[in-house]
Amino acid sequence: MKKLLFISALLCLTLSGCSLFKGNKGNGYPGPTTKPKPKEYKESNPYAMVFIPGGAFLSGNSDEDIFSTFTGSPKAITVDAFWMDETEVTNGEYRNFTNYVKEYNLRRELGYEIFEDEYGNPLDVPRIDWRQKVDYKEPNVQDIINSMMYSPEESVMGKKEVDVRRLVYEWQWIDYQQAARARWDYEENEYIGTIIDDQGEEVEPTSRADFIKKDGVNVYPDTLCWIRDYAYMYNDALIAKYFWHPAYNDYPVVGVTWKQANAYARWKTEVEAPRKGEQPHEYRLPTEVEWEYAARGGIDGQLYPWGGYYTTNKEGCYLANFKPQRGRYGYDGGVRPISVGSYEPNEYGLYDMAGNVAEWTANAFDENATSFYHDLAPTFTYNAKKDDPTVQKRKVIRGGSWKDIAYYIQCGTRTFEYQDSAKCYIGFRTVRQYAGPRVYNQ
Repeated sequence: MKKLLFISALLCLTLSGCSLFKGNKGNGYPGPTTKPKPKEYKESNPYAMVFIPGGAFLSGNSDEDIFSTFTGSPKAITVDAFWMDETEVTNGEYRNFTNYVKEYNLRRELGYEIFEDEYGNPLDVPRIDWRQKVDYKEPNVQDIINSMMYSPEESVMGKKEVDVRRLVYEWQWIDYQQAARARWDYEENEYIGTIIDDQGEEVEPTSRADFIKKDGVNVYPDTLCWIRDYAYMYNDALIAKYFWHPAYNDYPVVGVTWKQANAYARWKTEVEAPRKGEQPHEYRLPTEVEWEYAARGGIDGQLYPWGGYYTTNKEGCYLANFKPQRGRYGYDGGVRPISVGSYEPNEYGLYDMAGNVAEWTANAFDENATSFYHDLAPTFTYNAKKDDPTVQKRKVIRGGSWKDIAYYIQCGTRTFEYQDSAKCYIGFRTVRQYAGPRVYNQ
């Protein structure tokens, strides 16, 4: 009898305990309130971008440092998930940017600007009203268009051409590094700490405006780089055709500086309309560890993006556009840059992560960067000013190009170019941070 009572009591406690965890009413403490499971956020796939899951890898040289640079010491690094352009930015894509800037300047000259937001508050930076239609045949519009062309003295054979010196793109951003130096004291109602102003002096911030930076850059690529980079090479035809001719639409854009590449990413952020329920997305240049991680395609320790130790496949066909066999440029199928996606992609689906054109990254170049890099999502950036020493203007480029030997198209090779330089062998691609549930390779 006692045994039966004990079992009955234990059963009651067990049922009572279950009711607590289910959130139902029962004896003793009320159960936790049950809430509907929130809908899982699912990020939309950006156009022509590839998803790169986060993960860990061994960065740095995967082979002998033949030039004894000591700039790529191996280090275990973990990066977060992100999206990356499946190809390098093409001439056609970059022309959309220059055409936008041209139309933007025209509308601003016409007075098609919005100075207040939807609530009637003044805007710090006026916005262009793109809803207004422009009648390009109107005399006043024609006058403004003519004013944006080269003057008769600067035109050739009377041909009307846009004065590319006027194609300036301007933007604003928050300098988070500076904002992190100062802290808002709610009791004293002031900032505590100092920031570095544009003159390099330490000053005390007075408002959020001190962290907001403005910049602008001429966005037209330097088409003369084809002659400037190689004085004794016939590249005259590429000056007029490479960026504008439709035959080169799918070729990677070159002749863009590091700052112009950043401006393109800012523009891409500005013009993209997020889908319903999504926050605006930010595009940027990849950090160098993101670039290297993506180039390896999930294959750790290999020399090239395709995972092998050789630049050819079993049939003897070259797998990238570079400088093979001591200068036989055409043996790999391309003499100069060729159409993006001409070779097989790596395991992530990225094209031309080796060769074709080298690519700008967001990072400033330091020979010893791997020694002070953090091992989780590391980066090292510095936006050098015009009067800064030349050494501070070095930016990391990765991937090698059509004019480089095989060493430079290896995944782990680090090299640099100056941020204000425009070369006929350097392009870029953009990335977008992934905002969905964390996804990591094991």
